[in-house]
Formats: sequence, structure tokens, C-alpha cells
Amino acid sequence: MTAPALAVKDLRRVVIAAAVGNVIEWYDFYIFGSLAALLSVKFFAAGASGSALIKTVGTFTAGFLIRPFGAFVFGRVGDIVGRKYTFLITLSGMGLSTALIGLVPSYAKIGATAGILLLLLRLIQGLCLGGEYGGAITYVAEHAPDDKRGYYTGWLQTSPTLGIVVSLVVIIVTREIMGTEAFNAWGWRIPFLLSLLMVAIAIYIRLQLQETPIFQAIKARGQTSANPWREAFWSENIRYVLIASVVVIGEGVVWYSGQFWALYFIQQVQKPDVLHPAIITGAALLIATPSLILFGWLSDRIGRKPIILAGFFLAAVTYYPLYTALGNAANPANVNYPLAILIVAIMVSYVGMVYGPIGAFLAEYFPARIRYSSVSVPYHIGNGWGGGLVPVITTAAYVSAQTAGLSMSQSLGHALVYPITVPAVAFLLSLFLMPETRKISIWQPAEVRAGARG
Repeated sequence: MTAPALAVKDLRRVVIAAAVGNVIEWYDFYIFGSLAALLSVKFFAAGASGSALIKTVGTFTAGFLIRPFGAFVFGRVGDIVGRKYTFLITLSGMGLSTALIGLVPSYAKIGATAGILLLLLRLIQGLCLGGEYGGAITYVAEHAPDDKRGYYTGWLQTSPTLGIVVSLVVIIVTREIMGTEAFNAWGWRIPFLLSLLMVAIAIYIRLQLQETPIFQAIKARGQTSANPWREAFWSENIRYVLIASVVVIGEGVVWYSGQFWALYFIQQVQKPDVLHPAIITGAALLIATPSLILFGWLSDRIGRKPIILAGFFLAAVTYYPLYTALGNAANPANVNYPLAILIVAIMVSYVGMVYGPIGAFLAEYFPARIRYSSVSVPYHIGNGWGGGLVPVITTAAYVSAQTAGLSMSQSLGHALVYPITVPAVAFLLSLFLMPETRKISIWQPAEVRAGARG
């Protein structure tokens, strides 16, 4: 089997088609998080200081924790039925559940049932998202030539960040058009309901896609897996799944610490303002998002491993001083926008280092017949469990420390234990366990590639 000789415009079309759905899915997932402070008032009873926000962040986190189960379910479908149709299913489920969140009555109208319905819809979102990434990254990787896989998958890696940016832009524009009072009363539902229109557009684009050349070839030869779960998780392959999970847990914690907890942290400093944290975070994301492409491209030249390890190291040693400076810059009495944006942009560039090359690494690490399952499960263990715990752990630690009367610096010390420790441990383990996959050709038979996996 050889790589398809696709023109640049055809590769670009593949990336755009895969990414557009990914952007919408992450938009769906993150409008919830972006509006966490407001949703806590709408769906949960007022209680002790910060308790409603912690419940909301916990509901947000539940969507992360269930993602590996979605990866199991949809990974199996993707390896048996195909990449294309599986991520059409996940996209549809994500859009519907997001729109329904915009229709759930508030706590004031239906009491605790509001929070329960919100949780159920978040779980559906998480299940669908668990099947999305494996399909999208596998689809792009199985079209890209070996020497440019980091570059093309790096473009796809921008889609979660762009999804956050789109969510922030929609929230800011809606709020400014309607006014703060109307937005807080009912206008916050509009970003959720808009998901239906966005998903319809994304589904139309994805329907134009063909199945990947590799999957078409192995299906024509009758080489698709009859039981992807057994082959991926009850065989020698489980060793590689566990190693990949270690790497992706470190990546996931850096991703959510550098992007999403930056937003939560500024919200806590700025409380209860929604606009200023969104502006700072959104601007920083736009500035630093190209780093995902840059480091994906660079990984094609010097390797996936050194860049990912450098991201782990920098995050572990600089988070505390960066967040301390960010807390001072975001002081509502005198917000220093350029400095605050620069600090968040630096942390997002760490995300570029760990996340830009990760898609290429995962696709190269696993054979085609079980690639959807093998990529999806460690990715969502790392990002759903490892990274997904960042918002609830850090927010709970910071809020409890602030409630106890500790200073911002002391509160940060409590909150950042998890975001600093995990990348540090991932760095040490990956240094010895993670193989370099840059020179592994996914077009070679599995038995030829096996020795290169380490």
C-alpha cells in the first residue's frame, strides 16, 4: 500500500472537512464552560460561597469523564464500519444535545431537575465527543504523506482552540447586542441553540467526503478487525495504549491548564464579570493558535518526542510565576490587557508544543485495522480524565483557599499542584517510555511497522 498522491488542494479539503465538524463539536462543548459562572446561578441552588460554581464545573467535568466510554463505543464502530460515517453520527448527537441545553428550564422553575437534565445532556455531549477526535485525526492522518503528517494534523489540532474562540465570540457578540440584563435573563440560551445551524452546515460538508484510502483498502481485502476491542485492549497492543495514555494525560493537563483554566482563573479574579475574561482569553487564543501548526510542522523535521517533552517541562516549571503574574494583570481595579493576553498566549504556546504533534504521534503508533479505537481511547483517557479534571480540581482548590482567607498567591499554590505535578511526571515517564514515531510509515503492513513502536 502506498500513500495517495493527493494535490495540496485535495489535502486542504480533507483537513477543512474534518476540522469544521471538530470546531463545531468543541464549540458545543465549551460554550458550557465559558458560561459556567452564569449557568451556576441558573441551574443550581445558591449555597456556600462558590458551591454553585463548583457544581457547574463538576457537571462540565462529567462530560470529560465519560469521553473514554464514547471512545470505546464509537472507536469500535469506526474500525468496523468506517471513519466517515462514525464521525457523522457523533457530530449529530453533539449538536442535538447542545441545543437541548438551551431549552432546559432553570432551577427557579423546576428545581433540582434542572441540574439533573443538564448533567444528562453533558454526558451525551461527552459520549459523542469521545468518538469525534479519533475519527477526525485518523481521517486526516490516513490521507497525509508520511513526511507532512505533523503539519496537516497540526492544522486539525487548531480546531478545539478555534471552537473555544468561536464560543467566546458568539457569547460576546450576543451579550453586546442584547445587553447584559437580557443576556443574563434568557439570551445565554442563544449560543446553545445556534449549534443546530452550525451542525447542519458541518454535516453537509462532511457528507461530501470519501472514506480514507487505507480503510477502503483493508476493507476490500477483508482485513478489517472483527473485534477491535479485543485486538486493541486484550493483546500486546494494550502496552502501547498505556504508553500513549501516559503521554496524552500530560498533554491533556497542559491543554486545559494553559487554555481553559486560564479563563476560569480570570473569571475568579474578575468575578462576576463575563466579558473581560472572554476578551483576554479569546485574544490570546487567536494569537497563539498558529503555534499548533508550527510545532506540528517542526515535529516532521526533528521528531514528535522532543517537542512534546519540551512542552511538559516548560509547563511544569513556569505555571506558578505565569499565573501569579496573570492574577496581577487581570486585577479588575486596573486590568493590564496587553500583559494578561501575552501571559495566556505563552501558556497556549505550550499547548501548541504538546498538542500540535500528538495527532501524528497517535496515528503513527497504531495499525490501521484498530487505529480508530487505539487512538480514541488513550486520547480521551488523557484529555477526558487527565485534562478534564483540571477545571474542577483547580477551581475547587482556589475557591476553598480564597474562602479560607488565603492570599491569591497562596490560593494559586493550592490550585496549581495538579497542573504542575502531572506534566512533570509525564515528562519523566515519557522520557523513557515514549518512542519516536516520525519515521514510521502508516502505509507499511503492521508486521513491518511493529519493530519501530518500541
